[in-house]
Amino acid sequence: MDPLDRIDELIAMVEQARSVPMSRNNCMVDRGEMIAALDELRAELPADLRRAAALLEERDKIMEAGKREADRIISEGEAEHARLVSVNEITVSAEHEGARIIAEARAEAQRLREEVDDYVDTALANFEQFLTRALASIERGRDKMHALREIGTFAGDEADRPLPF
Repeated sequence: MDPLDRIDELIAMVEQARSVPMSRNNCMVDRGEMIAALDELRAELPADLRRAAALLEERDKIMEAGKREADRIISEGEAEHARLVSVNEITVSAEHEGARIIAEARAEAQRLREEVDDYVDTALANFEQFLTRALASIERGRDKMHALREIGTFAGDEADRPLPF
């Protein structure tokens, strides 16, 4: 299940919980059920973190491939340039053509770098938003759990009663 769906499920669980008598904001949630759901969410988050690491690795591979391609294009341009220079009557033309090929290769390499950076930045921004929402939801759940725990510690007469077993 998607972690965002899991968080929605936890919120729904708290929203649908029975209210504590004489209280508007407090409710009773099955602790075991809530902890189990939070443990499942915790187990799912590392997969998303691995996906983010994979995106970074993919970005590095794309950048390395772009660099290799740029180097290849530059090498071809330089080789072509050297060949053309050796022919006396087209020396000037060869210098211009070599410069053009190198400039195109550099421009293409820069364009590829920018595309990869934009792609990775967008993916990381989306992941950051997801994590921010997840952390906020977890914090709300913990706050509610702490509030329920506090309600249980101020039960009054119930603490003085003997245990039922």
